[in-house]
Amino acid sequence: MDYLVLLYYCYAPIEDAEAFREEHHRLCLRLHLRGRIIVAPEGLNGTVSGRRADCEEYMRVVKADPRFAALEFKVEPADAHTFQKLHVRVKPEIVHVGLPDIKPYERTGIHLSPQEFKDMKDQDDVVVLDVRSDYEHELGRFKNAVTLDIENFREFPGKVEELAQYKDKKILTYCTGGIKCEKASAFLLEQGFENVYQLHGGIIKYGLEAGGEDFDGKCYVFDGRVAVDVNSVNPTIISTCHHCHTPSARMVNCANPHCNDHLPLCEACAEQLEGACSPTCQQHPDKRPYDGTGTYPKNSNNYNPEQGLLSYRAPAK
Repeated sequence: MDYLVLLYYCYAPIEDAEAFREEHHRLCLRLHLRGRIIVAPEGLNGTVSGRRADCEEYMRVVKADPRFAALEFKVEPADAHTFQKLHVRVKPEIVHVGLPDIKPYERTGIHLSPQEFKDMKDQDDVVVLDVRSDYEHELGRFKNAVTLDIENFREFPGKVEELAQYKDKKILTYCTGGIKCEKASAFLLEQGFENVYQLHGGIIKYGLEAGGEDFDGKCYVFDGRVAVDVNSVNPTIISTCHHCHTPSARMVNCANPHCNDHLPLCEACAEQLEGACSPTCQQHPDKRPYDGTGTYPKNSNNYNPEQGLLSYRAPAK
């Protein structure tokens, strides 16, 4: 495969996030990368796709910065770009949870390698905690994992009382790539939990290095692939079509933009409902045209740091 997909994050102080964003945006444009990158005073977070040589150069440049020397890239092959556009944005946090004062580079849960996580996850004194949103863990999760009823990660702090029953256990947190666990485990420590761990590199690294054993279903990812296989040892599908309830790991956004629910919908039902989650949404006057994908990328503001606000789309290379 000629392309790579890079998933990465690093908590490290960035003094001038706006200036860094401008410089980093230029780097991505030069290397013809596409994807979503967040820059914040607390660090860097991104998922990008590009030609193999361009991605390798990007990794070299990023890791050459002393602030990101410890950054680990999760690297997966791809047939083509998995993004249509490039977005590089400045935000208060690199993953939004509303806890900007928590600094994982100062204190966070104990990092477990995929093998260490695998060895610990079934022990009697361990609770495996999924810190992701509903639509993510409904698509795939570790066997016997504790899941939370949250639509967004920013709701996680409000669930701490529900987790109090596990204070005498070892809590193994996990998420897609590890970034949410950094803040989730740090927050749990702040709230008085003593034995808090995290799967370093997340589900993606666990799949790459430990075969994904005992991860049921597929892993939701925030690029054009939407759902990816993780488990090559004992795979299964746990999600079902929202409409007909047959097994399906095909995730779509409802074509009605006022609903926009993210849910599994099999191909047959998606065609029948024209991408909507229900007959009611199918009849909505604002329903978006269904092109067979069930994804509706946000419009870019077409910002190019070299030329200001112009129409820009990273060329294929």
